[in-house]
Formats: sequence, C-alpha cells, structure tokens
Amino acid sequence: MAHSSELVLIEKGQNMEVEVVKIVAKAATMALGGIFPALAIGKIVSKAMEAIGRNPEAGDKLFVPMLLGAAFSEAIAIYALVVVFTL
Repeated sequence: MAHSSELVLIEKGQNMEVEVVKIVAKAATMALGGIFPALAIGKIVSKAMEAIGRNPEAGDKLFVPMLLGAAFSEAIAIYALVVVFTL
C-alpha cells in the first residue's frame, strides 16, 4: 500500500504529464497555424505578382482579390492563436 507522500508524488507526476501534453499541443497548434497560412500568403502574393508581370494592365483587378486572399489566410493564423489561448 502506498503512503500518502507517495500518492502526492504520483498525483504531481500525472499533473506534470498533463501540462506537458498541453504545452506540446499549444506548440503544435501555433507551428501549424503559422506555417501553413504563411505559405498560403506567399503563394497568393507570388502568383498575383506573376500575373501582374505577364499583364501589367491587370494590376488593378488583381490587387483587391490578392489582399482579400492574404487577409483570409492571415485570419487562419489568428484563429490558431486564439485556439492556443483557449487551451
């Protein structure tokens, strides 16, 4: 039979494992929530610049959709940040 001091150590160890899992989950959420929107924004802007380079007159038509796409991609990163704060 375990003494009360041993039970306290076991409970603290289990709490520590739960905290480690939470920290790893937060880190993974921020890593994935930051990497993929960054790649999406980079691709959106590079393709818009490529299109403008091919047809400079289309710059005005491409600018607003490019900004909207970048803003929506950035919103995903912000959602990831919110998720991390709620974990």
